[in-house]
Parts: sequence; structure tokens; C-alpha cells
Amino acid sequence: MTAIAQRPCSAVETADVTAVRVAEAELSVLGVPGQINLDYAATAPCLKAAADAVTALLPWYGSVHRGAGALSQRCTLEYERARQTVGDFVGAREGDHVVFTRNTTDALNLLAHALPAGTTVITYAGEHHANLLPWPNAVRLPVPGSPDAAVRYLAAALAEVRRGNADGEVLVAVTGASNVTGELWPVAQLALIAHRFNARVVLDAAQLAPHVPVDVSTLDVDYVALSGHKLYAPFGAGVLVGRGDWLDAARPYLAGGGATSGVGDATHDVRWTTGPARHEAGTPNLLGAVALAAVCATLEAADRYALHAEEQRLLAKLRAGLAELPDVAELRTFDADAARIGVVSFAVRGRDSAEIAQRLAREHHIGVRDGLFCAHPLARRLLGEASVRAGWDGVPATALRASIGIGTTDSDVDTFLGALRAVV
Repeated sequence: MTAIAQRPCSAVETADVTAVRVAEAELSVLGVPGQINLDYAATAPCLKAAADAVTALLPWYGSVHRGAGALSQRCTLEYERARQTVGDFVGAREGDHVVFTRNTTDALNLLAHALPAGTTVITYAGEHHANLLPWPNAVRLPVPGSPDAAVRYLAAALAEVRRGNADGEVLVAVTGASNVTGELWPVAQLALIAHRFNARVVLDAAQLAPHVPVDVSTLDVDYVALSGHKLYAPFGAGVLVGRGDWLDAARPYLAGGGATSGVGDATHDVRWTTGPARHEAGTPNLLGAVALAAVCATLEAADRYALHAEEQRLLAKLRAGLAELPDVAELRTFDADAARIGVVSFAVRGRDSAEIAQRLAREHHIGVRDGLFCAHPLARRLLGEASVRAGWDGVPATALRASIGIGTTDSDVDTFLGALRAVV
């Protein structure tokens, strides 16, 4: 042993080493040995902290808000603690509601259900279907070629809407990071423009929240929606966080137990409660809420800037490797150097993406996504643009997507690039 290794550790140094080991253990993800998961953007692997939190609660598993017994009281306490933790994770303000849902799609549909009559919704053609389809008669802006163009398009659209409807309610629905390209959208600038025109903003943070901190106050958005299964807590829980007035004024998203403060004998004699419970009728997904809260607490305690830096390093390696492959073209909306999270979509000239994905899985034990990624208008457009940039004669029908996050290693990226080279 070296002299350095033999030097006694002080109590402080021992505590520091222990803290590092605990942090590394809590940030580890579950997986299957021998399988490489590069499909984080669809469903991220489960963080060990989430699994541990669920395991610890299972012996106490009981009803929430429904009983006086010790199990019910414990579960009710854990459920409401989870609500507070998740709200803190996204910087919920005083008066904001934190409503547990099934996922981002469910959360955005809840907000769509709660819109005041006559609300004008403005969104972009580049959105995931979850933020494209729930809005009735929405004003759909073109896919912008740059973040600045996104701001210009919104300002022009809001000016036009206000010329014809000076005082009506307006909601702007925008993503924080594209699930197709990983590119970051200028959320704070879009919110600034929206509020100048007295419009509200809902942020689809399904892809953003797993990769960078999200704070509703800093971004100045009115609502944020996210999914647990993309945030290392794959237990079917999501959340809608935001201003309570529209939610309290709307009829319950689901009618049933827990959403009422009283029910009379007549069919019309129902008094609905206010607050998150108004839209959480029925027995809630306690384990999903607790798992999501455990992830939020673990990420809050972690050095997210260090995690982001490591992800960016692996992302750069992944993109550089793809760029070296012949007949492979990356999909992008903005410039090639635009800020982005760990998501890369690409097409292969003259090849079926499903066949490539199947071979990667069957022959190399690597999981990626193929298709149009529940963002059909955007993916089709970007496939066409990528084909033009690459000088291809035809346009592939679908693309492949590799996405990374906590738990991804250099070896994963190297193995994937080598396998893809062998397949294509």
C-alpha cells in the first residue's frame, strides 16, 4: 500500500466518503445485467431511491384519506408529504395546486378540461401529441427554425388574438425540451411575451425535468406538467402544478369519492370540494406518488449541474459518433449547436428504422426507440429536412432515437455506436 493509502482518515474525511457513497447509491438506477437501455425519453429506468421508498411503505399500505387506523393514517401522511415534496421540486408558489395524475398526458388533459369557456389556446406544431391533441380549436403555430423564431411567432400570434379578443382568456402550451430532438425551448422568453399579452403558460416538462431543474417561479410559467415514468419513478404517477383558480372553478375531472364535501339525496345535490382533491376522485396512486417524491427529493439533494455536465459529455460523444457513420442523418429543429438534453433522433438512408431497432435489440441487447415518437407532424417534417441536408433522394418514413440519462456510461455509448456501425 502507498503512504497516501495508509494515512489515517479524519472523522470529517470518513463522513465525506460515506456521504459520497450514499449519494452514488441513491442515484443508481435499476436494470437488467447485459441489457443496454438507451430509451430514457420513453421511460427512464427506476431510481433505486424510488424502489426503496415503495418497499419501505408496502407493509403499511392502506387507504388514503379514508380511515382512522394506523395504516391509513401513515399512508395519508406519506401521500400529502409526497405532494409537498413534488411541489417543492418544481418551485410551487403559494396558492398553486399540486394535483396527482397518471402522467403528463393526463395532466394536460386535466388542464384542458378546466379551461374557462372560450379560452384561446396557442401551441406549436412541434409539440408531442400530449401537448398537441387535448386543446380544442387551438391556434397551431408553425415549427420554428430557431428559439428566436419561436418567440417571434408567439408575439405575432398573441397580438393577432388580442386584436379580436382583448379580454378573453388565452393559454400558451409549450414544451421545455423536444422529445424528438432534445432541443431546449426558450420557455422563460415565451412566458415573458405571453404575460405581456395577459396570457397564461403551461409547460410540458416531461422531457425537461429529468435533465435540468424546473422552477415555475424562475421560468414564470403558470402551470407545469410532468410524468413520473420519465423521471426515474415508473409507477404511473404524474402531476399538474399551477394556479388554482381555473382548477377550482371547473367541474371535477373525475366524479367520485374524495372530490366532494357533501352529497345529498337528490341527484343534483352535490357540493364539490376545492383544492387538489377536487380532481383526484377515487383511491389515489399512493405508491406512484411516494416513488415520484422520492426521486424529487433525491435529485434535489444531488449536484444536478454535475449530472448535467456528465450527460452533456456523453451526448457530445454520441452525436459525434453518429456523425461519423455514413448514410446517417440527425434530426434537428434548430442549429446543430443548439442547447439540448440527452436525446438524439436520426435516420438511416434506405433502411427501415424498425428493422434496425430490432437487430440492435436481438443481436446486441440494446434498446432504442423507432417510429415518429408521438410527435408525428414534427418528426415527418424533420425527416424531410434531414434528407435534404444529407442530399438523399428519398425521405425515410420513420427514425430512430437514442436517449440517455442517469446510469448511462461511456461503455453504453461505445457499444451502441459499434453495434449500429455493424448493423448499418
